[in-house]
Amino acid sequence: MISRRQFLRVGLFSALALSTVGAWRAAAASPRPATDPRRQILAAVIPVMLAEALPSEPQARAEALDATLDGVEAAIAGLPPAAQQELGELFGLLAFGPTRWLLTGIGPTWSDATEAELRRFLARWRHSFWSLPQAGYQALHQIIIATWYSQPRAWPAIGYGGPPALA
Repeated sequence: MISRRQFLRVGLFSALALSTVGAWRAAAASPRPATDPRRQILAAVIPVMLAEALPSEPQARAEALDATLDGVEAAIAGLPPAAQQELGELFGLLAFGPTRWLLTGIGPTWSDATEAELRRFLARWRHSFWSLPQAGYQALHQIIIATWYSQPRAWPAIGYGGPPALA
């Protein structure tokens, strides 16, 4: 049974979520420039989630990160509208300063967040008692990991030779 305190916390979280969704929706319809909040969030989170899977050479690492970021954007665009809306709400919460700080502990901008701050945020969400942060973590994790391992550049590290050639 949920306690009154838990109910109030979930209610506050939900109210914050709903209050930011409207502001984010207007921005979501526009093209995705480098200053787009979703791209900024992903650009900060992807290197932390992929960590040692990324190439160590700086140029190859930058190319891999760019390809993964573009791949995540393409994957999101290919999702059903309901899933796109849910991800949009998640990115809206993470982009809005007050909710970002309350939910993640990340300060003014994603680009200013340290790797340690990002790791703490992801660990808190992954192991949260609440299902909403866990679902947010899983959404980010699944789309980033799926995008990374769908790229041929990631296959040698896991011993995958690629799909079999059809005769």
